[in-house]
Amino acid sequence: MDTTPHAAFMTHPARAARRAAPPTLWVACALALGAAVSLGLARFSYALLLPPMRADLGWSYLTAGTMNTVNAAGYLIGAVLAPRWMRRFGARTVLLAGGAAAALLLAGHGLVTTDAPLYALRLLTGVASAATFVAGGLLAARLVGPHTPVAGRPAPAAGLVLGIYYGGVGAGIVASALLVPPLSTLARAHAWQWAWVALGVCAAAATAVTAGGTRHLADAHGSTPAHAAAPHRWQQFGFGLASYFLFGLGYIGYMTFVVTLLREEQLASGTITVFYASLGVAVMASSWLWAGLLQRHRGGGAMGRLDVLLAVATLLPVLSSHPIAVFASGALFGGVFLSVVASTTALVRHNLPPAAWPAGISAFTTVFAAGQIVGPSLVGWVADGPGGLRTGLAVSAVVLAAGALLAWGQKPLAPPA
Repeated sequence: MDTTPHAAFMTHPARAARRAAPPTLWVACALALGAAVSLGLARFSYALLLPPMRADLGWSYLTAGTMNTVNAAGYLIGAVLAPRWMRRFGARTVLLAGGAAAALLLAGHGLVTTDAPLYALRLLTGVASAATFVAGGLLAARLVGPHTPVAGRPAPAAGLVLGIYYGGVGAGIVASALLVPPLSTLARAHAWQWAWVALGVCAAAATAVTAGGTRHLADAHGSTPAHAAAPHRWQQFGFGLASYFLFGLGYIGYMTFVVTLLREEQLASGTITVFYASLGVAVMASSWLWAGLLQRHRGGGAMGRLDVLLAVATLLPVLSSHPIAVFASGALFGGVFLSVVASTTALVRHNLPPAAWPAGISAFTTVFAAGQIVGPSLVGWVADGPGGLRTGLAVSAVVLAAGALLAWGQKPLAPPA
C-alpha cells in the first residue's frame, strides 16, 4: 500500500475533510471578527463615546484618558495570563470565552453612570480583549504555519492572512462609527448608555460567527504545549520590543482623542462619523496593502517604515483642521496602524520556531499593553495644559517617530545552532 502523503490525500476520509474544512482565508475572516471585538468594539469605540460621556459626566481630559489607561492595564493583565489560559484550555476556547466576556462587559457599561464601576468595567474589558486578541493572533499565525489545519489546500501568504486578521479591527471601527453617533445623541438622559448596549449586542453576534467559522480548528489545535511558553533569545528582540512599547504609547493618544479634537474644531457630526468609518475601512484594506512588506522583512524594517507613516498621520490634524487634512490623516492612520501590530506577529513567525510563537506573541502584546497604559493619561495630562489636544497629539507623533528609529535597529535573528 502506498503511504506517501499524496496517496493519503486521495483517500476518502482526507477528501471528506477537505470538503468539510472551509478555505483558509474564510477561517482568517472568521478570526478577524475576534479582532473586531477585542479592539474595534471594546477599545476604539471609546473615542466616539468619550465626547458625550465627558460632557455628561463632567470629566477632565486626564480622567477621560485614565479610563483608557485602566483599560490598557486590564489588557496587560490579559496578555500576561493568556499563554497560561491557552495551555490549559486551548487557543480557540480562550478566543471565544474572551469575546463572550467582552460582549457582556460592553453591555454592562450601559448600566452605570459613576466613575468607579466604569473603571472596573474598562479594566475587565481589557482583560477579555487581550485574551481574545492574543489567542486569535496565534490561531492566525498557525493557519499558515506547519500546523495548517486545512489539509490539501495551498496555503496563502502569511502576510495576507495576518493582515486579514488584524484588519478585522477595522470592521469593529466601522460598526462603532455606525452605531455610536446616532444612539449617543438620543433625546434622553445618559443617551450614551444605549450605544454601549448596542456594542455589546454587536460583539456577541460577531463572537457567534467566529465560533461557527473556526469550529474546524478545535481538533487541529488543542492546548498549547507546555514548552511553548519558554522564551527564546528575547534579548535579541530588544529593539523590536522597545519600538513596540513606543508604538503602543504613541498610537493610543490619537485613537483616544482625535474625535474629541475634531469636535473641538467644530467639524460637523456627520463629517466626524464619515471620518471614523473611513479610518475603519482603511484598516480593513491594510491587509492587502502591506502583506508583501510583512512577508519580505525578517527584521524591524516593516515596523520602522509603518511607524514613520503613523507619525505623519498623527501630525496632520495638528497642523490643519481642513477636511482634506483630516480625512488624509484618518485614511493614512487606519491604513497603517494595525499593520504595525501584524508586523510583530510576522517578526515572531520569521525568527522563532512554532513552539515559541505563543510566548513571542504574548511578549510583544505585553509591551504593547504597557505603552497603552502610559499613553492616554500622558496625552490627557498634556492636553489639560495650555497647548490643548493639539500639543498632546504632537507628543504622540514624536513618540511614534522615536519608535521608528528603534525599529530600524531590530535585525533578523541568526538561526539557532
